[in-house]
Amino acid sequence: GLRVIHAGLFRTATASMAVAYRTLGYRTHHGLDDVFTNPWPLIERAAEATWPSVNSSRTPPFTKADWDQIWGTEYDVCTDLASPFVEQLIKSYPDAKVVIVKRDFEKWWPSFKSQVLDTLFDRNWFFTFWIPANILRIRAPQAMEKVHYGFFSVQQPEDITEEVAHQTYEAYYERIRNMVPAEKRLEYTMGDGWEPLCEFLGKHVPDLPFPRINE
Repeated sequence: GLRVIHAGLFRTATASMAVAYRTLGYRTHHGLDDVFTNPWPLIERAAEATWPSVNSSRTPPFTKADWDQIWGTEYDVCTDLASPFVEQLIKSYPDAKVVIVKRDFEKWWPSFKSQVLDTLFDRNWFFTFWIPANILRIRAPQAMEKVHYGFFSVQQPEDITEEVAHQTYEAYYERIRNMVPAEKRLEYTMGDGWEPLCEFLGKHVPDLPFPRINE
């Protein structure tokens, strides 16, 4: 099962953190490393099970066995794609430690909007990725749409306004803090280096600079 649950949304240095976890010896999933090999049908089902509003039929809530199918057997840590499901993962893997990474909303929102939302819901991207994905029967676009509609509690992309995003963002982190006892969670800030992360996880500090990817 998962040993570490990474609570940091897209565009909160998930790529850097994924490299850091791997350096510390964890089998780490970072979905954007290889978009075409992710278990998209399972992620789509997870979205339907987590947020009934994105599904016309009723998908039963995911169990630990369901999460094991996606991440829990092959990986010790899951990052970006798993981040919207962190609350469900905490319930399924109660022994896992939780690493919280949060940027200031004012810095996060422009990056998230331009790099994630505007790409996901852009018509040009529709033709360059959606159509090939559909031909290859890869349900990445459908899964990502459902994840974002569910996470932000909206029915269309225009409804993910800055105000809605801000409320959702702050509430997400607050719920996680309330779920996890202080001794089982680390509030990690990018720039803090290896020491606090290694101390929390019980690992030796590597003789390497801390990763800085996609900056």
